[in-house]
Amino acid sequence: MKLLLVEDDVQTGDYVRRGLAELGHGCDLARDGVEGLTAALTHDYDAIILDRNLPHLDGLAVLQALRAQGNRTPVLLLSALGEVGDRVAGLRAGGDDYLPKPFSFQELLARLDAIVRRRGEPPGATTLTVGHLTLDLLGRRARRGDRVIELLNKEFQLLDYLMRHAGQVVTRTMLTEAIWDYDFNPGTNVIDVHISRLRAKIDGPGEPAMIRTVRGAGYRLDAV
Repeated sequence: MKLLLVEDDVQTGDYVRRGLAELGHGCDLARDGVEGLTAALTHDYDAIILDRNLPHLDGLAVLQALRAQGNRTPVLLLSALGEVGDRVAGLRAGGDDYLPKPFSFQELLARLDAIVRRRGEPPGATTLTVGHLTLDLLGRRARRGDRVIELLNKEFQLLDYLMRHAGQVVTRTMLTEAIWDYDFNPGTNVIDVHISRLRAKIDGPGEPAMIRTVRGAGYRLDAV
């Protein structure tokens, strides 16, 4: 991927840029909002990693200016401001996702992959498909081969998220932020219980397991 990182903190910027480079991603680094906005409007990027608190022009102003110019490049917002209101403001300004600081590099990569993949989805797509598993986004039911799978609300949300991140490790933090309320206590086993129920429906008798537990990390849905 070709990425733009707009981050004024030297340590964070160098750390993220170096990690992306090690994985083969090109990454331009801008140190303030004006420089970042200029780069975003001048070059084509697969995604932009944008800090909220920037000198000269803050991140939300950069984002709003981009969207006003018709630039639809996916934007992942980074910020030490992690309250619900801050996240809502970032998403309403045109952000595609919001990752609070401090963050894990693995989760940043997963979120980047997700927003880039969503950009490539056909407009108005009503189904998701991974291997022989299909999710009907309108009927809110799944199908594995010829078998129809009825889903409860949380099961549907979980499967939707897992399918959009197929092949990637999805952490409990990611699931909490995407599906449960922000005041939800991730220390409970509610996520594990829902995953177990979903797995029992998706992985029928004699069928290869699609939803796997990655010990110490989270879950992964694989095409089989």
